[in-house]
Amino acid sequence: MDDDFLEYVPIAAVQSPCIGICKVDSVSRTCKGCDRTLAEIAEWPDATDARRQAILDRIATKEA
Repeated sequence: MDDDFLEYVPIAAVQSPCIGICKVDSVSRTCKGCDRTLAEIAEWPDATDARRQAILDRIATKEA
């Protein structure tokens, strides 16, 4: 395996909140594992770090 591979794969500064429990709540329409909406989950791979942080902030506010 080429050790230079990691040089080409950027690591996001804001990591996904996914914990592998991917089930959508029928009432809130959010994931029971990470509490993101389906739209937030779909946009996550292409979202900027600022947008990702905004999603995490929304989740934290909801949990508080």
